[in-house]
Amino acid sequence: MEYRIEHDTMGEVRVPADKYWGAQTERSRGNFRIGVGLETMPAEIIKAFGILKKAAARVNHALKPDRLTHEKLSFIEKACDEVNSGELASHFPLVVWQTGSGTQSNMNANEVIANRANELAAKKLCHPNDDINMSQSSNDTFPTAMHISAVMTLTEKLIPAVETLIATFKTLEENFAGIVKSGRTHLQDAVPISFSQEISGWRSSLERDEELIKLTLNPLRELALGGTAVGTGLNAPAGFAEKVADEISRLTGEKFVTAPNKFHALTSMDELVFAHGAVKSLAADMMKIANDIRLLASGPRCGLGEIFIPENEPGSSIMPGKVNPTQCEQVTMVAVQVMGNDSAIGFAASQGNFQLNVFMPVIAYNFLQSVRLLSESIISFNDNCARGITPNREKMHDNLYNSLMLATVLNPYIGYENAAKTVKFAHANNTSLKEACVKLGFLTAEKFDEVFHPENMA
Repeated sequence: MEYRIEHDTMGEVRVPADKYWGAQTERSRGNFRIGVGLETMPAEIIKAFGILKKAAARVNHALKPDRLTHEKLSFIEKACDEVNSGELASHFPLVVWQTGSGTQSNMNANEVIANRANELAAKKLCHPNDDINMSQSSNDTFPTAMHISAVMTLTEKLIPAVETLIATFKTLEENFAGIVKSGRTHLQDAVPISFSQEISGWRSSLERDEELIKLTLNPLRELALGGTAVGTGLNAPAGFAEKVADEISRLTGEKFVTAPNKFHALTSMDELVFAHGAVKSLAADMMKIANDIRLLASGPRCGLGEIFIPENEPGSSIMPGKVNPTQCEQVTMVAVQVMGNDSAIGFAASQGNFQLNVFMPVIAYNFLQSVRLLSESIISFNDNCARGITPNREKMHDNLYNSLMLATVLNPYIGYENAAKTVKFAHANNTSLKEACVKLGFLTAEKFDEVFHPENMA
């Protein structure tokens, strides 16, 4: 491998000749060999850095054109666009497990953008600190990148995924209207419910989750950029914070504003904790929905068997013909991961010391993993399971009419205690409710038939 010599304030460092990163990135790459290749800084954070560096360069040019010239701006913008597009992904090698402020990833972005801009300009034009990091600090750029990436992933990935599954459930409700089945509480038989009502519960849960996620967006739209090192705004010109938030809004198409209190913005991760709580709520509901569906589809002969779900792959290496509810299982595993991530985010957010939180990379990593996994999990579940759900009408009918909880409809006619006696007699003697009720003398056969209509109980 060929190398070139880069330097920083600590001296010279050998850097791979074909990479745009510089001395500080290389030092970090050597000092933090933890999770290499598996747990690198999320691509969403890198893109957010490209966006904020381009916005900062534009504002710096507007406010300090003598320092950040039009020539510098033109090449910085081109380099940032390549970062945003993912073209330079191989030039961002650093792992999550680095300094807690994300300083090395901020410098990774500064060095890559500066060296690529210099290459485009065919001369030494831009400096990583003096030009790309002008009016900034790692302490305000990293939380800004976190908020940008959070808003973008929630709006571009997770919310659309949830809306897709909501639409599927609406279609299922319409297609299966009028089918009445047994309800269940405590995993025991309960009074009747229509299949469309059961599906509507799933749909409504997702609609509420979407509503809660959207409530978290406005706090995330507040950006720390302009706070610089400790929140005082040292070395950032007047108006920089407001103008850079406006520029980021133009670049992303999403509304962002400057955080009203930068001391809060640098040290508190409240907004991300709150947002991930809503993501966890969605994960909890997806866990419940997936469990409902796999239990309703259990069997094919020894389970509930009230619905059919798509058969996607063989389920056993030893049991021929076995098919498992694999899409439900991936949803539940993803939900568990999201719940674990929520604990990590909560612990990390509690560790803001004085003017800075130094657990930011792990918060970003877990937050973005949750959003990414849950988005992809929901789409996979929708496409490979939910859309193919069909009712086993015969099994639903048999279970409904075999349920002893239908006795609830008898309460107004024979009273709760006599209805309970009817249930116990029918269960003990393996007879129908009608036979038990008539045998016990509570109702005539004709009166029982008059009041007993399970399909009308839903």
